[in-house]
Amino acid sequence: MALIFIRTTIIFVTLLLCMRLMGKSQIGEMQPFEFVITLLIAELACIPMADSSIPLMYGIISIVAIFILHQVVWLLDLWFKPMKTVICGKPSIVITKEGIDSYQLRKNNLDVSDLIESMRSAGYFNLDDVYYGLYEANGSFSALEKEQKTDTLPILLIDNGRVDKQNMNIAGITKDDLKNFLDERETKARGVLVMTVDGNGRAYFQKKGKPYTIEHIKVNGTW
Repeated sequence: MALIFIRTTIIFVTLLLCMRLMGKSQIGEMQPFEFVITLLIAELACIPMADSSIPLMYGIISIVAIFILHQVVWLLDLWFKPMKTVICGKPSIVITKEGIDSYQLRKNNLDVSDLIESMRSAGYFNLDDVYYGLYEANGSFSALEKEQKTDTLPILLIDNGRVDKQNMNIAGITKDDLKNFLDERETKARGVLVMTVDGNGRAYFQKKGKPYTIEHIKVNGTW
């Protein structure tokens, strides 16, 4: 037991030292390569701690090797700007003044519901609360907000052509109501990128490949 405690203490001190030397990004928002390195270090640290038959030095050397690789990648990132894009990626603008950029969403393996969730986490509850919205290279969401934000909570009715029937029931919108709304705008559900509606009937409506518009639809639900 004492041997395991000593080995664990040595690994802990080694890890703490390496993580401190790697910089603040290791304990904040990490770039993709830093996330991979952190996972590797955690795995390498567990092996000598759990199995006393493995020489402790093997674990320490592996952790130090990963630290050295991290520093090499960091220097490449610092000295060669094109390398930063290759290693870390670049921000993706997913909301513009015309609405949602579906291409950028697909490029980042996201859909409209993922975007709405990210916006709510950042404090924006309506898609038109921001002029621009983007995902940073580390996956965090940033936005240039509008001076005036709406104070209602919308729900998602159509996501990339798919109608959310449960939310239709919550909003008190029937199939005929939605069909008439779409017919007036000369489209079908499959031609709509996104449609949300709040308790006042205010609808954010965007056809695929078109700028968004703010419309109105009668709602009978309360939320």
